[in-house]
Amino acid sequence: MTGKGLVICFLLFILSLWPGYSMNSDWPGWRGPDRNSIIRGEEWDPLRLENEPDIVWKINAGNGYSSFAITEKYLYTMGNTKNKETVWCFDVKTGKEVWNHTYPCTPGQYPGPRCTPLLDGDKVYTLGEKGNLFCFNAENGKVIWQKNVVSDFKAQAPSWNFASSPVIEGNTLYLNVCKYGIALKKENGQKIWVSPSDKCGYSSPLLCVINKVNCVLMFGMKAIYGVNRDNGKLLWQHEWITSYDVNAADPVVSGDTVFISSGYNTGCTLLQIKNNKPSAVWKNKVISSHFSSFIFKDGYIYGNDGAAGSYGTFKCVELATGKEIWGKRLGFGSLVATEDHLIMLTERGKLHIAQLSSKGYEEIARATVLSNTCWTPPVLCRGMIFCRNHKGDIVCIDVRKQNK
Repeated sequence: MTGKGLVICFLLFILSLWPGYSMNSDWPGWRGPDRNSIIRGEEWDPLRLENEPDIVWKINAGNGYSSFAITEKYLYTMGNTKNKETVWCFDVKTGKEVWNHTYPCTPGQYPGPRCTPLLDGDKVYTLGEKGNLFCFNAENGKVIWQKNVVSDFKAQAPSWNFASSPVIEGNTLYLNVCKYGIALKKENGQKIWVSPSDKCGYSSPLLCVINKVNCVLMFGMKAIYGVNRDNGKLLWQHEWITSYDVNAADPVVSGDTVFISSGYNTGCTLLQIKNNKPSAVWKNKVISSHFSSFIFKDGYIYGNDGAAGSYGTFKCVELATGKEIWGKRLGFGSLVATEDHLIMLTERGKLHIAQLSSKGYEEIARATVLSNTCWTPPVLCRGMIFCRNHKGDIVCIDVRKQNK
């Protein structure tokens, strides 16, 4: 290693010791930098959540379920107020508004946007409840381009409107709209490929490699689809019928296997893909996820078994066998994780921190942080936990390590 390389490594090591610093600090959009809901490299103290949480700021962004895209300076999210949908940029340290972009949008049942903004370089991309797709300058909110997936690409909105958060790889933007997705040029929104016109599912695209083929998985209205991400060719599909067509939790990929789960007592399955033909390794009802996505680590799935409005159970399930390892009945909710901890937010606004372990449920801290309905997953970024309810109340909670 050169002298310059040694200096860089030393500086990175020093930075890694700084409270709140992380090598991978930005949270660019739905489910984080690796799109698996796992936060890496965070320096934080879960015990600071106990007793009285240290709430740095609280703001309101309007009705909705949009999660967050976060940088060192800004937090981006979406909401709906008085039949107007708004993309927000807030100062992440103070909660003060930096810019917003508002446009007419009459919401449906459970009002407000479901999708999470996506940061890509100096741009931010958003998809609204009724299909309004935007590319903004992330710094000042200037519209670079806009489309509507219904009028421009013949997408059909599902019963509870569009919920797919954008995914970008290279110069291509992917969305789970139409029957099994669309791909657009990120610089101008022009079509690369579009699947047949139809209603879609509620999950977001998942980029993966299966059998050495670059795929994008689209959990559709009545099936999961494996699609060639370059040309939109349908490689395989597996029928998955759920009440009310609510296929919403993102799939999990491990090697040549794909795990999916849906609510309404549908259950879950592990599919093995060989020669573009899916077959079930196992199928059971150990987890019926209404719409909460999963943590996958070291061969185990962590998720929530239950439906909105019910008393759900957080579970650990062995992926290879579908066997339940442990369960903890905390309520219906969503979750993210660090390399060592689970961070779970119930729909009643209670935040739980536990060890990320297949050996059993070991809770470290808990606190009630919000009222009303909380369906949006929490986010931990730079020692702050961000939570939201359906009314648009957002709290920023300080859990940074403190110098002694």
